[in-house]
Amino acid sequence: MSIEEAVIESLKDLPADAKRRVLDFAETVRRENHLPVRPRNNPQGLWADLGGDITEEDIAEARREMWGNFPRDIEL
Repeated sequence: MSIEEAVIESLKDLPADAKRRVLDFAETVRRENHLPVRPRNNPQGLWADLGGDITEEDIAEARREMWGNFPRDIEL
């Protein structure tokens, strides 16, 4: 028995709402197999034209600026 025949045999015993779910699933799988997979862009290419060279000192300075007054008292 082929896979197609086994699926059809299994469908015969299912109620109508379950058959609808199986059909929806089959259509989803069909769409997934026909859509081309787009390659992901390299993030370095997105920023290549900005010409920024970030050093360890730049990162340390940004951290000091962000966390400089932490923790502070919050008045409610």
